[in-house]
Amino acid sequence: MKEIRTDRAPAAIGPYSQAIEAGDKIFTSGVIPVDPKTGEISGADAPAQARQAFENLRALLEAAGSDIGRVVKTTVFIKNMDDFAKINEVYSEYFRTPYPARSCVEVARLPKDVLIEVEAIAEKQI
Repeated sequence: MKEIRTDRAPAAIGPYSQAIEAGDKIFTSGVIPVDPKTGEISGADAPAQARQAFENLRALLEAAGSDIGRVVKTTVFIKNMDDFAKINEVYSEYFRTPYPARSCVEVARLPKDVLIEVEAIAEKQI
């Protein structure tokens, strides 16, 4: 097992790793829409926050020797299910067919009161 860290994605805000490499898989922690350069939440609405979260996810996967095209499973946590369609539009900008398996759940609250958090499992490039 190997810890993955990068300053191109938000740092962990608790006792966890940004991602872990285990065998030929990369397991990311939840990624929120924080601009890693400023430490501030990026965007006021769900689509803008989703773009930043997926950019952060991309950076983390690249640091791990993978990429967003090798994601096999995502879990998307959203603050408001009314944003589901808007987030799907952004999601489809980052993921292509065959789309990763996915769970999407509405939650009461997310870290820093963001509107979206995403985690992923990806294959490592060999």
